[in-house]
This record gives sequence, C-alpha cells and structure tokens, in this order.
Amino acid sequence: MFRLSKLQGFVLMLVLTLVVTACGGADTSEEGASADAGGGSEAAADDGGGGEGLVAVLLPDSASSARWETDDRPAFETAFEELGLSPDDYQIQNAEGDAANQQSQAEQAITNGASVLVLTNLDSGSGAAIIQNAKDQGVAVIDYDRLTLEGDADYYVSFDNEAVGRLQGETLVQCVEEEVDAETPQVAVLNGSPTDNNATLFKNGYDGVINPKFESGEWAEVDDQSVPDWDNQQALVIFEQMLTAADGNIDAVLAANDGLANAAIQALKSANQAGIPVTGQDATVEGLQHVVAGDQCMTVYKSIGEEAQAAAELAVALRDGEQPETDATVDNGSKEVPAVLLEPVAVTDDNIMETVVADGFRTVEEICTGDVADADWCQEQAAGGGASEASS
Repeated sequence: MFRLSKLQGFVLMLVLTLVVTACGGADTSEEGASADAGGGSEAAADDGGGGEGLVAVLLPDSASSARWETDDRPAFETAFEELGLSPDDYQIQNAEGDAANQQSQAEQAITNGASVLVLTNLDSGSGAAIIQNAKDQGVAVIDYDRLTLEGDADYYVSFDNEAVGRLQGETLVQCVEEEVDAETPQVAVLNGSPTDNNATLFKNGYDGVINPKFESGEWAEVDDQSVPDWDNQQALVIFEQMLTAADGNIDAVLAANDGLANAAIQALKSANQAGIPVTGQDATVEGLQHVVAGDQCMTVYKSIGEEAQAAAELAVALRDGEQPETDATVDNGSKEVPAVLLEPVAVTDDNIMETVVADGFRTVEEICTGDVADADWCQEQAAGGGASEASS
C-alpha cells in the first residue's frame, strides 16, 4: 500500500486548503456580483440608489392649501405601498411654512439615511440650499410640484402650470360672459406668493387671457396683488382693502387657488356681494362646495394621485440606482431639469361628476355637507343617486 510521509501529508493538506479557500472566494465574489447587479452595493447607496436608504418627502405647509396634508400625504403613502416600500423605507414631513424647519428636516432625513429627497420648496432660495447640501452628500433630489429656480434637482414633477393659469383665465371669461351684466366688468386679481415659481407660471397663463381684455377696455382691472406665502388670512385683508377702495364695485375675481378664493368669498359675503364669478385651483372640498353653492365659478383639478405616483416612481427608481428618462425638460435658470408634466382640468358644476368624483378624488358625500347639501347641485345628485354611487 502507498503511504504518505509526514511531509507529503502536510503538503497535500496545505494544497487542499488553498483549493477550498480559492473556491470559497470565487463563490463569495459571485454572490457579491449578484448583490451589485441587484442594486444593494454600498457604492450604489452612496449615489442615492441601490435599493437602500430612505425616501424623504418634504411638504411645505398646511396653511396655503389643504391639499398638502389631505391629498398629497395619503397619495404618497399609497404610491409607496404599491411600489413595495414599507413604512420604514420612507418618511413624509411638513415644514408648516418655516424654511429653516424644512432645511432641518432635510438634514435630519439625510442623517437618518435618506438616499432620495422629494422636495416642495417654500421658496427657491431655501430650496436651492437644501438641494445643494443633499447633492454634496450624494443624495438625489426631485422637485415636487414647485420648481426650484437656480437649483440642481435631478428631476421635476408637476403640472403644466401655465396651462393651469390659462384654464383659470378662459373659464373666468366664460363665467363673466354668462353671469355679469355690467357693460365694463370690474375685475380684481389675487395672485399667489411672489416667492413661488408656480404662482409666476399661473399668472403667465391667466394674464395671457385676461390682459387683452383689460388693454382693450372690455374689462377694467380693479387691482392686481400678490399674496405673500399664499397666506389666506393676508389674502382676506388684501381683498377687503380692494373691495373698500373700489366702493364695493367688483364684478369678478381671478383668485389663483381655492384658499385665496375662499378669502375673497368671505369678504364678499360680509359685504353681501357673494355670488360673483371667482376662480380657484386644487379642487379642494371647500373649493368644490363654493362651486356647487354658486359662490365660485370654477376650480382646477390636478390629479394629485397621479402626481404623487409619478414622483414616487422616480424616487424608487433613483433609490434602485436607475436614471429614468422623461419626455420633457424644464429650464430652472441654471440647467434643463428632466420633467414629468401632467395635464390639469377645469372643473365647474357641469363636470364635477365626470372629473373629481369619477376619479375617486372627491365624493358627493364629502361635498354635500352642512348648508351645501341644500344646493341645487347636491339635491340633483341625491335625487339621482350620486352620493351612493360615489361611495360604492
């Protein structure tokens, strides 16, 4: 029988050990390659992707519009859940109108491991600072709803905001033609915040429609003022001053959103002048109630569910290390930002059922509450089974 010497046995054992170690190393390397391909590498996480890290949504406030808490927050929660994220994979915070607070929220989110920020800025200056700090730390940023001028966001998700303004202007023209008997309608304009780029875009849109009316003398412009921070209480004061200066002679109001519209309507009611054409935006419950009650002639429906879904899909893709392509870009003053732009819809009492109710964004039961339930529109829906259909 062949026998190994002690030296030969030791050499053989050493060789076998080296072979097994090499094989184990190859196995580990292949598993590492699979993990890298699947997006789990530390490097990918540092780049804001790789399927790791939090997605942090930073909302601006709850005072300028009810939408941020009642619509956007739940829409993001639904979108993230459908995309497979657990509540531990994302967070949603609201700055409540405080730019310094929003910056602190962004910094804390990054400290907590955020790899993607979805930001609705309070103003472009503070927004750009948040973005720069995030990018310096390898965190991707999506501008949500509001474009950050001179910023460095990776993507922008919003609506065609000049189209929003055009819808407001065009529908106001129709309402004035149908409802105002004055030979020269006296029209007041309440713009959004001067620090919000969206407000500028809305104004570009409706000015293109109503300014020719003023310039031709067909309409008279009572006043045109912007409302700092979209503050509804300030809007009330501003509109009351307009109304007083005009000796109550205002026939229609171009208000940039439902919150500003509500401020104007409250002032008009106090002066016993409610019922003139007033525009709005966001299809809030309050705005729609004013529409069916005859105090507001229109609002603009922007499918927040679609907007949040588009932003969530981009955020998850960035988290996974992808660089999605978009069909549009928007110039923010320093770069062309890849953009997803959705289409808005004008809503009057003629198409509420076909738009916001049909989409499940609002229900008849939400709208027709309290005194509003006595409005003709609500009575018609009750007689036709609209409330039960909406809630089924």
